Amino acid sequence: MNPGPFGMAQNGVPFGDTKHVIDWLKIKGSVKKPFKEHPKRLIHGLHCTRAEVSGSRLWGFFQEHCKTPETFFANCFIHNYCPLVFMKSSGKNVTPPQLLRKERETLLELCDKSLADVVKLMDVKIVVGVGKFAEERARKALKDNNVEIYSIMHPSPASPAANSGWDKIALTQLRDLDLMCYIKNEH
Repeated sequence: MNPGPFGMAQNGVPFGDTKHVIDWLKIKGSVKKPFKEHPKRLIHGLHCTRAEVSGSRLWGFFQEHCKTPETFFANCFIHNYCPLVFMKSSGKNVTPPQLLRKERETLLELCDKSLADVVKLMDVKIVVGVGKFAEERARKALKDNNVEIYSIMHPSPASPAANSGWDKIALTQLRDLDLMCYIKNEH
C-alpha cells in the first residue's frame, strides 16, 4: 500500500525490514535524510533498529522458501503501489485510503499509472497483490492489460489472522494459486 515507518520509509525497500534488507538481500550503503524530516519519525536508514513486522514476515517467508534472493528475483519482484509516506503530526502512519477523497483520488490515479507503466516495462504476466487493497488497485490499473491478478493476505500485525501464522496462510494461498513454482524458480 505505502511504506511502513520502520521499513521502506527508512531504506527504500518495499516491506524493508532492516534485518532482512541487510542480512538476506545484502543491501549496503547509506540512506540520505529527506529535506523535511518528521521530528517523530527520524530516518535512520540501514541503522534503524525497529523491526518492520510486515516486512519481517514477508521477506522471512521468501528467505525460507527461496533460500537466496537470486532465486526469488529470477521470476519475482516487489513493487510498492504507493512509495510515498504520509504521517499525522503525531507521527502516525496514514495510508492512502485514509486520505481526504480528492487527495486520495489524485494520488491513486498517479499510482495506478505508475503500476501500469512498471507492469508494461517489466513485461509482467502475473500480479499478486499483498492484501486486498493492492489487488483492487491492480485490477483497476491493469484492466486493459493481459495480466493475471491475485492476492495473498497482508502480513500486517494489525490483522489477527496474520498474527496467527501468516506464513502458513500465505503458503496455502500461493500453492492454491499454483504460484510457488515461480517463487522457488522451479517452473
